[in-house]
Amino acid sequence: MGLFKRNPFGHILFIKKWLIRILGVLTHRRFRGFNELHIEGSEFIKNLPDKNVLFISNHQTYFADVVAMFHVFNASLSGRTDSIKNVGYLWNPKLNIYYVAAKETMKAGLLPKILAYVGSISIERTWRAEGQDVNRQVKMSDISNIGKALDDGWVITFPQGTTTPFKPIRKGTAHIIKRYKPVVVPIVIDGFRRSFDKKGLRIKKKNILQSIEIKEPLVIDYDNETTDEIVTRIEYAIEQHPSFLKVITQKELEAQEALNKLREW
Repeated sequence: MGLFKRNPFGHILFIKKWLIRILGVLTHRRFRGFNELHIEGSEFIKNLPDKNVLFISNHQTYFADVVAMFHVFNASLSGRTDSIKNVGYLWNPKLNIYYVAAKETMKAGLLPKILAYVGSISIERTWRAEGQDVNRQVKMSDISNIGKALDDGWVITFPQGTTTPFKPIRKGTAHIIKRYKPVVVPIVIDGFRRSFDKKGLRIKKKNILQSIEIKEPLVIDYDNETTDEIVTRIEYAIEQHPSFLKVITQKELEAQEALNKLREW
């Protein structure tokens, strides 16, 4: 690799590699030390093509979710199964991994700007800006940049566009799937909201079990499935359909009842 070779967004790969190495070492104990990351399905990572792969996931923090996925993806590609043990997998990281993030988030401070260099595809949100609800058109340059990233490698996206659970899936993700026809890999995460602050930079609580479940790629009829049908499939795949909320609520009620009975006893 040439010293000044760049990716399609102009980032120097040599610098990107060292940023991933350094940030990876600094964050490793957040997922294997202060807290423990439980991983399922990493065997699917090793069988994916080198490019045109779209990961869809629920979202709990601004940055910790993505950082954890960088760890899991690179560990899986280096031969580890459902484990990020031994941080040596970061020595030769996959450099064509990108993630979709709000432009205003990636400009808010030095660390977000560094994280942006690692692989952010910064887009303007069409529904919210600077804490206010807005209603504006999707910028075609944002869609094109996601397509450019898919053409070069893997893209992580959070189709709800927010860290609030069970919010609607944005149709833009379905349009991207129909337009670029990527391999779509669902991911379900949990525990990050309890262990980190909203930004995912500060450890809020230790000894929390975090989890990342990587599911088998979806089989999608890109030409005949409608965007609404794909949106519904995404909701179920990342376990954000309203029906899952009922299940979670029922489990919480059962747990509370069991706790009350234990107290009475």
